[in-house]
Amino acid sequence: MATSSLLSNTLLWVLAGILAYSLVMAGLYSRGYLPDAVRVQGPLTTIHTTRGRAFLNWLSAPRRLWRAWSNVGVGIAVVVMVAMFGFLVFSALATLESPTQTQANQPSNFLIIPGVNDFLPLAVAPEIVFGLLVALVVHEGGHGLLCRVEDIDIDSLGVVLLAIIPVGAFVEPDEESQARADRGARSRMFAAGVTNNFAVTAVVFALLFGPVVASIAPAAGLAVGGAYQGAPAADAGIESGDRITAVAGQSVADPAAFESALSAADDPTVEMTLNDGAETVTVERRVTAVGAVEGNPLGLSVDPQGEPPQITAVNGTEVRTEAAFREAAREHEFARVTTSEGTVRAPLGAYVAAVTENGALDNQTDLSGPFTITRIDGERIVDYDDLTTTLSGDTYAPGDAVTLRLYADGASREVTVELGGTASNPLIGVSVVRGVSGVVVDDLGIQRYPAEAYLALLGSDSGQAPPGLGGIVGSPLGLVYAALLLPLASVVSAALPYNFAGFYGPWAGFYDVTGPLGFLGEGPVFLLANVLFWTGWINIQLGIFNCIPGYPLDGGRLLRMGAEGLVSRLPVSDRGRLVSTLTTSVGLTMLAALLVVVFAPSVL
Repeated sequence: MATSSLLSNTLLWVLAGILAYSLVMAGLYSRGYLPDAVRVQGPLTTIHTTRGRAFLNWLSAPRRLWRAWSNVGVGIAVVVMVAMFGFLVFSALATLESPTQTQANQPSNFLIIPGVNDFLPLAVAPEIVFGLLVALVVHEGGHGLLCRVEDIDIDSLGVVLLAIIPVGAFVEPDEESQARADRGARSRMFAAGVTNNFAVTAVVFALLFGPVVASIAPAAGLAVGGAYQGAPAADAGIESGDRITAVAGQSVADPAAFESALSAADDPTVEMTLNDGAETVTVERRVTAVGAVEGNPLGLSVDPQGEPPQITAVNGTEVRTEAAFREAAREHEFARVTTSEGTVRAPLGAYVAAVTENGALDNQTDLSGPFTITRIDGERIVDYDDLTTTLSGDTYAPGDAVTLRLYADGASREVTVELGGTASNPLIGVSVVRGVSGVVVDDLGIQRYPAEAYLALLGSDSGQAPPGLGGIVGSPLGLVYAALLLPLASVVSAALPYNFAGFYGPWAGFYDVTGPLGFLGEGPVFLLANVLFWTGWINIQLGIFNCIPGYPLDGGRLLRMGAEGLVSRLPVSDRGRLVSTLTTSVGLTMLAALLVVVFAPSVL
């Protein structure tokens, strides 16, 4: 709470400082007290200069090389431009069909401002700002370089300041000189910025996925992202940033070893060592509900701000560990469950929230959900994991008939259906909630930080990718895609509960530095990894965004060049008007799609 208050006060003072700066600079600018090279627009100040033109003239000497480079860039930009048009239109239609408000489509999260954007932590603001500066400098530098390659004069170059902080760069081509250039020259000039952004992305990600990530490995033990309030781990003093390195005197090297050691500890009271022996705590295990779907048969609900419910007995048998609860649940399809909120009689199995439209159960039965599956062909089903393991491609195939025992509408019944799905993933067509009867239990109440999974998604051999995402890291493009998803990890996969923003703060303690860069030490390697990660992430985001076919973005200017080339071959009298109609229509479509994606979920 104190940290949140401090952060709020800091942001308030920053905003107040920017407002005061804007007012002072606007007054000085309006009265002519600032040099002609300085221009003020709200909180933004631009400083114009002609210095640097000689450098660009020198750099542009190998013109054939730069033209060949930019021709490749034009092709890439056009492909990305078409893909962005399709993606935004599809996203807008999907949003209108199902306007779900999520963290990812909050309007504030479309801004690359650390501390304001939920996915960009203030703690890595220096790395993010550095990446943004690199992206803007190489982008505008590309435009300036191709201006000189194509003999387009440059009026000025300069930097953009947000208050006193540099946030960008710019190049101002001479309008008359630009108008005299042919269509190909202008197209290469417009595409040069995004081409450079994509090139920087390729270079920095090659360094990140190569020697840098190869030098980082998961630290020994179980990484603790947090502990549920009122759960045994929190009561014992285990908190975010801790690593559990021993259980009941047995060292644990990784999460699998932790599970094995915990299972071997029969006593509900277990001693745990944290952070390589820095601290030892005693945990009194209790079966704690850490998640519950609304309307579950046990009638439990979990309030993140309150004490979590406890399950203490099944049919009168005391249960103090998760293993004991599962064993008791496996013995009783329908049981009397005693909790801290009372006693209830309920089925114990895999809780189905809904039946999939046109799935096996939907087409072959009258079931619609919710209900609880307790057996498949006589095999006991306790939870979601049992269901998916039983209905595996090793045991069943599409077309096989299975008999389900389930509890629906207060009664037990059996139904026989033919499986659908695929050979590797046979399905009965249901949406199953994790946990036993829709309740996820844990006898520790620890929120695990998937340190190994994040490393795997960055190309490391020392980690294991989460379910459903392992296939994307087998190629360079897959690794880039994974890196783009990592800051939004919690939205992408339930197996990644924390958004990955780099190796910083308490999260850095979950990793060790070894390998080729081990001689540098942890601090420099983590800093290098963070800089490379955010520089690549921002460069590719800026490049993709600028390929949107809408004015004044580069994609919109390339669209106009393409439209002019197409219309020049048509037998029409007013070609300028047709070009304007085409480009304006596409631009308005893009603007409408963006507005729908950003604002429709909160309005509809």
